[in-house]
Amino acid sequence: MSMEETKDNKEIRERASKSETVTRLMFRLLPIQVLFMAVSSVNGIVSSFFAANYVGIDAMGAVGLYGPVTLFLGAVVTTLSAGSAIICGKYLGQNEQTKLRNVFALNLVLAGLAAIILIVIFVILGTFDLTGFMTKDPDVRPVFNQYLLGQAIGLFPLLLGNQLPAYLIMENRSGRTTTASVAYIIANIILNYVFVKVMHLEAFGLALASSFGLWVFMAVEAEYFISGKSHFKCSFRHISWEESSEIIRIGLPGATGTIFQSIRGVVVNWLILMYVGSVGISAFGAANNLMCIFWALPAGMQAVSRLLLSISIGEEDRQMLQDIMRGMLRYYVPLQCAVSVLLILCAVPLTHIFYRDPSEPVYMMTVWGIRILPLCMPLTIICMHFVSYWQALGKDKLVHLISILDGAVGVCFFTAVLIPFLVINSVYIANVLNSLGPISVILVYSWMKNHHAPRNMEELMAIPDDLGVPEKDRMDISVHNMGEVVKIAEKIQQFCLNKGIDERRSYLAGLAMEEMAGNVVEHGFTKDDKKHHVDVCVVHKDGCIILRILDDCVPFDPGERQKLAAGSGDDIAKNLGLRMIFRMSEDIQYQNILGLNALTIKI
Repeated sequence: MSMEETKDNKEIRERASKSETVTRLMFRLLPIQVLFMAVSSVNGIVSSFFAANYVGIDAMGAVGLYGPVTLFLGAVVTTLSAGSAIICGKYLGQNEQTKLRNVFALNLVLAGLAAIILIVIFVILGTFDLTGFMTKDPDVRPVFNQYLLGQAIGLFPLLLGNQLPAYLIMENRSGRTTTASVAYIIANIILNYVFVKVMHLEAFGLALASSFGLWVFMAVEAEYFISGKSHFKCSFRHISWEESSEIIRIGLPGATGTIFQSIRGVVVNWLILMYVGSVGISAFGAANNLMCIFWALPAGMQAVSRLLLSISIGEEDRQMLQDIMRGMLRYYVPLQCAVSVLLILCAVPLTHIFYRDPSEPVYMMTVWGIRILPLCMPLTIICMHFVSYWQALGKDKLVHLISILDGAVGVCFFTAVLIPFLVINSVYIANVLNSLGPISVILVYSWMKNHHAPRNMEELMAIPDDLGVPEKDRMDISVHNMGEVVKIAEKIQQFCLNKGIDERRSYLAGLAMEEMAGNVVEHGFTKDDKKHHVDVCVVHKDGCIILRILDDCVPFDPGERQKLAAGSGDDIAKNLGLRMIFRMSEDIQYQNILGLNALTIKI
């Protein structure tokens, strides 16, 4: 094997190692996010179960009619949470701690104000029977009004509680969201049993159980921040109100899809009522509420990737951007395909959660919904990831276009065309055909930017030329043991010399990274029995050398250690390497990002 081939194989292994780190991070964060996303969906399926089994078909219709309202509330939540998460991700990448805290406080204030406004609207609509635009059915409408009033009680914890999980992830306390989610599920089930089956509060009881459950959810999450243990402090005196518009501007394009889905829900409900009747609403509501739980998987995938994509853009890391998208295609999409197949095979037993009599028309309508709707999920994952990527880049026009096509136009168009012939199944099939528009936009945009069909992930993503540095101006090295640490200085020194960096800075760059990587291997690798490796990145940009070291060992801030060493009065030879690195570097920044130690050294 030639020297050139050996070098190429080595570079491939280095990239693969970093890609594995990204993949592990994607899957480590995924369960928490999926569980969090499923929490809001549990309300729908629990309410549907108690409505169908203990209240009646009218209550089931009210739950189905509330679907578009749920989507609208989700749009408000997404606008604030996605906008603030993307801004915070960029600030994390830039290590702007003060700005992080300001966005945190501002995000909570905006969520609280939105909740107050929506509570007033819900109370007015439900109290004065102003819900005629949702349904004209004289039997269902009074039930829906009561359901709306019960839901108003939970709007404050719904909007505020849904902002906290992203910050818990940044605090590396995502387990708190798991605890809150489990507490919500348990409380929701118990309260539904008490309010609906025991106290016979009917539709109002269904909504009340959900609302009180959301208060439990928020209380469990908020306790960590109230206790003073968190890095994020809620100081309202230093809020930068100017960033309110930035949060909304960044978050709104991603939420417009949900807004259009809310409009789509109203249109589709109207078509179902006209061609199928209220039984169609009940079937669609049951199938849709069940599917919402499994939509938590794609939504959780998007939430994880959105945060990682924004951090990558903040760090201007082109390779990590591509690794996230490759991980989505290699692992997320096949995983979703397997879940979709399982749902299709289990359509009949899942229908029994709501309806048990096969002779009832609503039974088979629900079965077909569970059989067809899962088919749209794998392609939607791809669309969701590109929306998050474009959103982080600020490509609002593209996000709005996808939102219009995916959110409303596709489903409404195909439903209107097919419903005279396929009745209720037209709605399910329309959701599958709906993915064709957004996928076409992704491919056409990539073709236009590259002037040819995309040949690799970088071209498919059409990553801007001014983001990060070209491949030739960076070098990635993975270190697994002390033997590899010894060779790292020579590689970095030679890279710097090839870029025209003077001999002194080239030598210092190699020495600095050898010292820091060696410190991680010697101390971090031995703290537990887990397998670790260090990802080193060397970047030449604007005449400077930037060294970045990433590891998944226990948190370790060399800056704090250096301060302790400097003020301890210990032997001057102790921590000599650490002292030397801080003296010779122009700038050193450390942060713990999502459980990873990230150290950046500028020479």
